[in-house]
Amino acid sequence: MGTLNEKSSFLFARPSFLSGVASVLDLGGSLQIYNESKTPSEADGLAMRMDWLVVGDDIRGSMRKYEQQKQVLATA
Repeated sequence: MGTLNEKSSFLFARPSFLSGVASVLDLGGSLQIYNESKTPSEADGLAMRMDWLVVGDDIRGSMRKYEQQKQVLATA
């Protein structure tokens, strides 16, 4: 939890080091490529799906942590 992963950052461009160097010379912004969807509704749907997948990951992580703490307390 707390770090960006593939589910929460899929809409953002991920330039390589060389892309970053090239962008210094790209005054027109023609090298910037973003993950695109066919329609705004498709983009919204994908973003919402990914958001809920991240929420599910957070809940599973919290449940796992709770179970671990519960076991530690039971053996103490």
